[in-house]
Amino acid sequence: MTDLYPPADDRELLRQAAAAHTAATREVEAFLRRLPTVPDPADVTEYANLLTREDQTRSERDAAADAAGLTIASLEPDQGQ
Repeated sequence: MTDLYPPADDRELLRQAAAAHTAATREVEAFLRRLPTVPDPADVTEYANLLTREDQTRSERDAAADAAGLTIASLEPDQGQ
C-alpha cells in the first residue's frame, strides 16, 4: 500500500521552520507598531512572550538547517585570529 502522506524531507522541514520563524518575527513587528508611547506591564509581558516564541522558532529553524546539511560554524567574525 502506498503512503498517501510521505514524510517530509529535511528541506521541507527547514522551509516550515523558516516560515514559523518569519511568522513569529512578524508578530513582534506588529506588536511594536501598535505599542503605546508608555508601555504598561501587560505590554512588557506580551513583548517577552513574543520574543520567547521568536527565539524558540529561530532555534528550531537552526536545528532544521543543521539536519538539512546547512551547518554554519559561526557567524561571528574572527577577532584578529
